[in-house]
Amino acid sequence: MENLTVAVPLQHPVVFELEGFFVPPGYDSLLFVLALLSYVAVLLGNGLVVSIIVLDKNLHRPMFVMVCNLVLCDLLGATAVLPRLMVHFLTGQKRIAYYPAIAQAFSVHTYGVAAQTILGAMAYDRYIAVCEPLRYHAIMTSARLHCCCALAWLVALLLIAVLFAFHANVPLCGRTIRHVYCSNRSILSLACTPTTVNNIYGLSMTWTVSTGIFLIIAFSYIRILQASLKQGQTDSNVRSKVFQTCGSHLVIYLLYEIASVIIILSYRFPSVSPNLKKFFSIMFFIVPPIINPIIYGLVSKELRKHRKFWLFSPVKIRLLRNVAAC
Repeated sequence: MENLTVAVPLQHPVVFELEGFFVPPGYDSLLFVLALLSYVAVLLGNGLVVSIIVLDKNLHRPMFVMVCNLVLCDLLGATAVLPRLMVHFLTGQKRIAYYPAIAQAFSVHTYGVAAQTILGAMAYDRYIAVCEPLRYHAIMTSARLHCCCALAWLVALLLIAVLFAFHANVPLCGRTIRHVYCSNRSILSLACTPTTVNNIYGLSMTWTVSTGIFLIIAFSYIRILQASLKQGQTDSNVRSKVFQTCGSHLVIYLLYEIASVIIILSYRFPSVSPNLKKFFSIMFFIVPPIINPIIYGLVSKELRKHRKFWLFSPVKIRLLRNVAAC
């Protein structure tokens, strides 16, 4: 008779081993510096935007309150991944316990969903501002504003909570996570039994959220375009105002979508090196959080004219140059 190998479930406490990057000898310190500079740039840029909006009462308006929520979302994503990545480069430590792994994966997925739901709420705000300017303050009251922001976070948290509820009582038969950070799929790929329900829910959730937010943003901007063309016939300044209020939002949405498409495409081609796939995945937590504050500052007149923004901008630009030079 043939010998059958039976997978034995791991006993708690489970400690995973992250595969991480395949780093040539001597390059660990360089990669640590790059990760550190990237994280400092994220903290400086997003921290600056939040501090300006919080301290300046003139910016306590719906658009900037939602910008604050998106900034906090960016900080969540970068903080979930970059500090542990720096530890990996600096010390070579790749082990991570079960509950910290679940916490990191939960934060990573919450960042991905919340970024989309917040951008959807921002699209609704811009639609009301441009298409219903006279009724804007009556519609977008303080209560409705906070309800939109809370709903964006609540939807993301509930969807991800359900996703990770499928982890309960799932026996694991492996320890090596073949990535640089933990995610739902990378953890459940170590399961002893098929996780069909989780797979179906995860794909359905991703498709529903992405399609739903795309439709909300597409509808909002089609109506905004129609309104701007109609109003632009009588007022030539309308189009420039629409670009100032909506341009940054649209660019940021496209930035997230382009980053997501690059990651998906990299995993569709087996010939792409594992390091390059992991690099593209990490960029999703670095590029948008670094670029977003710059977009806010360049497009938003209120932030652009603020003295503190230009006081700290040279520091951030030097950091970005150092990252590029390395």
